[in-house]
Amino acid sequence: MFKRLVTTALLFGMAATAPPAAAMGCAPRDHIVERLKDRYSETLTAAGLETTSETRQRMLEIWSNPENGSYTVLLTDPTGVSCIVGYGSEFHTIAAPPEGELG
Repeated sequence: MFKRLVTTALLFGMAATAPPAAAMGCAPRDHIVERLKDRYSETLTAAGLETTSETRQRMLEIWSNPENGSYTVLLTDPTGVSCIVGYGSEFHTIAAPPEGELG
């Protein structure tokens, strides 16, 4: 019984300290951007500042290639480390609705 309890506690402890599954790869932003440009011909399409607290902000970036529809979503912290949080195909932009109309 004691062995099972200790084993369970260790497994839950390791799972709690593991990196988030959503982050598919992290590296200095320059390295990731270079690869997105060279390997996938993606360019910066959109960006926005995510504020998670008064002192913590991250930049959300969407890189895409309009010719083949590939895209990559990055989150970059203030230290310059970017993490790929999503990627895929069939990316397209949507035109804004006329003023006063909500879709």
